[in-house]
Amino acid sequence: MGLAERRRLKWVQVYEACGNAGLTCRRCGISRPTLRLWVRRFRKEGEAGLVERSRRPKRSPRRKLLAPERAMILSLRQVRNLGARRIQSELRLLHDTELSITSVQKVLKAARMPPLRQVRRVHAVKRYSRPIPGDRVQMDTMKIVPGVYQYTAIDDCSRFRVLGVYTRATGANTLDFLARVIEEMPFPIQRIQTDRGGEFFHAKVQAWLSDHMIKFRPIPPRSPHLNGKVERSQMTDLQEFWALQNPRSSEISQRIEEWQFDYNWRRPHGSLGGKRPVDRLSEFTAVTPLNADVANAYESTNERYRHRDYKADRAIAVLWELQRNGRRASTANAADCATKQPYA
Repeated sequence: MGLAERRRLKWVQVYEACGNAGLTCRRCGISRPTLRLWVRRFRKEGEAGLVERSRRPKRSPRRKLLAPERAMILSLRQVRNLGARRIQSELRLLHDTELSITSVQKVLKAARMPPLRQVRRVHAVKRYSRPIPGDRVQMDTMKIVPGVYQYTAIDDCSRFRVLGVYTRATGANTLDFLARVIEEMPFPIQRIQTDRGGEFFHAKVQAWLSDHMIKFRPIPPRSPHLNGKVERSQMTDLQEFWALQNPRSSEISQRIEEWQFDYNWRRPHGSLGGKRPVDRLSEFTAVTPLNADVANAYESTNERYRHRDYKADRAIAVLWELQRNGRRASTANAADCATKQPYA
């Protein structure tokens, strides 16, 4: 028994000897609540009840970081060399723990973790985005493992995404994914921008886009920077989603839908200043056009079928432009003839 326990035992013995709480408190220099506390514990537990107990509260609603959470943060940094944003995403997805990036950074700073090595950029990056949601949707496919392909569609303005997993990158799967994109994106789509993958140039795909009054704009070959937003978002998928999943799992479609929801509704984005895609959408609600406005602005005469071979496509574009200009000239001449007055 320690000195503190012997002192408390003396208080109890004095009280039991005289039976007067006021006299005991004056002699021992303690308050009545203190005397009642130790007398009650001694009568209930004996000398074991005189040991000091922890005063830590059973619940701390405002405390964000506990020891297990700190250990997980440090483990993810030491073992997998993850940054604060990726640590935040992994804690949210796999451990159902919602922490701010600031809280994660405080733990790393308190543990004196060295900063991650930064890749030096040779040229300054000039970011841009389209003025309204749906003005341009970048689309691409990515092979994860044989038999598992990810389709990605991302809005250039808001970074709102739709994801899908298919066994192959084919025209039929592209049509199925496009139907999902139309259904799940909360704004009308004006144009689809892709690379020159064969799955996008299928005749049925281009006919479907034309029927839905969506412009098809493939980028030139060897220019992935023009599709930079979808390329970077796929890199995020590889690092934060596919690195933690079994691609051949029977539940992978459900998992990627959960990841899509997390990306659009919960995950802050550095390119958006820490905002979420849904926050970005809400900022453009007043200027986002309606489906009827987009349909009225669509000019079918300005659209043509695209060829996958870039050189052939450019040659077709020249001939098509000459033919269209010829039709315009013929129409203008006919109009002039109709408006001329006959000689008197």
